[in-house]
Amino acid sequence: MLTIGELASYAGVTVRAVRHYHAKGLLPEPERDHSGYRRYDAGAVIDLIRIRILAEAGVPLARVRELLRAGEEEFAAAVAEIDGRLQAEIRERQRHRERIARLASGDSLALPPEVVDYLDRLRALGIDERIVRAERDGWIPLVTHSPARVQEWVARKREQIDDPRLVGFFLTLSRALDRPDDDPRLVELADELAAYITRMADERGEDYVDDIDIEAPLVTLMDTLAFDTVPPARRLIELLKQRGWTGWTKLERVVPTPGVSPG
Repeated sequence: MLTIGELASYAGVTVRAVRHYHAKGLLPEPERDHSGYRRYDAGAVIDLIRIRILAEAGVPLARVRELLRAGEEEFAAAVAEIDGRLQAEIRERQRHRERIARLASGDSLALPPEVVDYLDRLRALGIDERIVRAERDGWIPLVTHSPARVQEWVARKREQIDDPRLVGFFLTLSRALDRPDDDPRLVELADELAAYITRMADERGEDYVDDIDIEAPLVTLMDTLAFDTVPPARRLIELLKQRGWTGWTKLERVVPTPGVSPG
């Protein structure tokens, strides 16, 4: 016969846990012997181990009480059900672990592989990480809002960065990121960008350069993300408007400011 301390030790729980299970009616509390001690038999050890395992598996104590009273078939079926639930939880936790592991790489947490590949291509071309980050931050709400159009937009982006003229513009912008708003190089960049957009519109049609088709609040959000990450972009858009185009996320043709060269 075992003391409560020995019972707890053999079952891998604390004495406090044993008393808790007594209070919940899960484990019968034996009468005291002539010495005033409660003594437990081997069956109590088995019952206590079963209680511990079920409780550790997340089974509510009320359900544990039912299972301890169940027949062998009912108990086996209930255990199989619990095991299935635990396996589902493990798979879900594994998915969470995979997402957390991807968090270290930044881009892949919220973006599909094709967008991540595009961003990696920008980096490989030598474009400043701040510009890449602005692109990434813009893609995140875009992918969430219109996942069905991602393939189309990525194909367009890949086509655009195959054009040395646009790559050259981004490389020049990379070097101008730390310049003040009144730096003359930004004016040259606005000329280059306006000329490029105008050529694309003439060659491919204005739908080619204005094909985002998303609500104005989302456009504003994406523009703000870009301007916060790449501050010269805001001044660049002001200069671009003087040259007949406006917008960062969504380009639109406007009447240019009189007396300003389109580049």
